[in-house]
Amino acid sequence: MTGELPGAAMLHAMQDILRVQDVSKAYANGFQALRHINLDIRRSEIFALLGPNGAGKTTLISIVCGIVNASEGHVSVDGHDIVRDYRAARSLIGLVPQELTTDAFETVWNTVSFSRGLFGKPADPAHIEKVLRSLSLWDKRNNKIITLSGGMKRRLMIAKALSHEPQVLFLDEPTAGVDVELRRDMWELVRELRDTGVTIILTTHYIEEAEEMADRVGVIRRGELILVQDKQELMHKLGGKELTLQLQQPLQQVPQALAPYRLELSDGGHALTYRYDSHSEGQAGITTLLRRLEAEGVPFKDLQTRQRSLEDIFVSLVEERQ
Repeated sequence: MTGELPGAAMLHAMQDILRVQDVSKAYANGFQALRHINLDIRRSEIFALLGPNGAGKTTLISIVCGIVNASEGHVSVDGHDIVRDYRAARSLIGLVPQELTTDAFETVWNTVSFSRGLFGKPADPAHIEKVLRSLSLWDKRNNKIITLSGGMKRRLMIAKALSHEPQVLFLDEPTAGVDVELRRDMWELVRELRDTGVTIILTTHYIEEAEEMADRVGVIRRGELILVQDKQELMHKLGGKELTLQLQQPLQQVPQALAPYRLELSDGGHALTYRYDSHSEGQAGITTLLRRLEAEGVPFKDLQTRQRSLEDIFVSLVEERQ
């Protein structure tokens, strides 16, 4: 058994490209931005970090990217410690920040090429062309940045982040303030990057973005990582379904005989909601419930079912810990 452990540990290390170990951040004024964060990010996955404003998402990204120093803990990128081996670690990371900060009077080509040079990479016009084409910026390569639309500037920020061929790409609110069509285009681009081997870590307020794209989801609240799970497992475990019954007559309270179903009364007593796991209970559970309602003299006039979304799960997780 002991002979197998080093090999297992080595395999684990090969699978994880980013390791965050017991990271905390406290500022001089006493504000605790992060509390003992532990997180391993797998190679070539899309990881969505969700959390309310001020939860610590940007602080965590800033620590990994070397912009902010952690108060405690360690971070490594592909085995390189971000403090002891800063240059090697940082060269593996691309960052697209929330703010659109660019040199307004520089051309698209020059600013992306300059970004590559900042990481000590030799000039590679073929790579810059490939990046610009993939982001639909090739036709704008000689345009000054000030002439670009907001959506094109967002694409340019991604091009700059990809200029030095990073293995890990951080997207901090990548589609904030862009229209729905461009958001869909960005989602497609992110998938294509993942397929080429780039690991994507995104923060987002648009939870449908995480539901659409992410392989795994992390939820951060008040500086604490309260959940990390494969998206499909999370949806299976916490998503479930809801059956809502519109009652013919309002109820003051749920009959005691129906307590095992944990029904919720709403709409002034006119609606009953039953939450269930479709895989474990399914139609049989609903049929039994409807019979019990009839036996208890609780008639209903309509019913509807819906699948809980990732947003429902996120809201319930955050509210539980308030």
